Amino acid sequence: MHKLNYSVAGRSQVDHRSVPANRTHKILNRAVGKALHRYDMIEDGDRIAVGLSGGKDSLCLMQILSDRLPKIPINYELFAIYIDPGFEKGFGSELKAYAMKMGYDIRVESTDYGILAHSSKNRENPCFLCSRLRRKRIFEIADELGCSKIALGHHKDDIIETLLLNMFYAGEISTMVPLQPFFKGRFKVIRPLAFVDEDLIKKFAKQNNFPNFVNPCPSAGHSKRKEIKDLLDRLYKSNSKIKGNIFNSMTNVRTDYLLKP
Repeated sequence: MHKLNYSVAGRSQVDHRSVPANRTHKILNRAVGKALHRYDMIEDGDRIAVGLSGGKDSLCLMQILSDRLPKIPINYELFAIYIDPGFEKGFGSELKAYAMKMGYDIRVESTDYGILAHSSKNRENPCFLCSRLRRKRIFEIADELGCSKIALGHHKDDIIETLLLNMFYAGEISTMVPLQPFFKGRFKVIRPLAFVDEDLIKKFAKQNNFPNFVNPCPSAGHSKRKEIKDLLDRLYKSNSKIKGNIFNSMTNVRTDYLLKP
């Protein structure tokens, strides 16, 4: 049996550690509702595939979207999808058991994407190839399930980190957006946690005893994103306004003061 750890730790711009459990849920739900309404993410009758990675972010997303259903005037269906990359000591069966216990519909797809991405056949970034293959398979399964929307657990910190990653390593100013159409609008990727701070998700995960499935990927914790996260964490500690300023700057772009292409 794969060992489950329940420790959750971390720090970000806003300290949510003292927020009681009932307030944590309310703050999270309000932020998710704001994103859903601002970007018209969900409509009545939607069938939504939720990318369930086993991490705190996607588990939080699945629970919040499920909890909202009895309290809102529209109805939608949720189908969790986990793409198992094929590493030894994987947690696919444990995640499936947890999802079933919570009453979630889940499909666990076994693949060799992680092994292939780390093999001698792939000389490029293993994370890039593995991510691309898993994303492609999620779209295929969503199509099989009749889902036109795919919900992912990316949050505010992910959006900020992606902005800097693209600036530093791709030479462009761009990031992941809360709602993004694919294949001429046939699918829409939605990110309902777009306005949620990561440390609030950590607080919610701890209060709800989320299992922490240990990632068996050999590249885990050794990525450019981790370097960016560490850099930002140092900046946030030096000035509590930096995080909010970076996030708000993405809706306050003064093109007159940018270089011409």
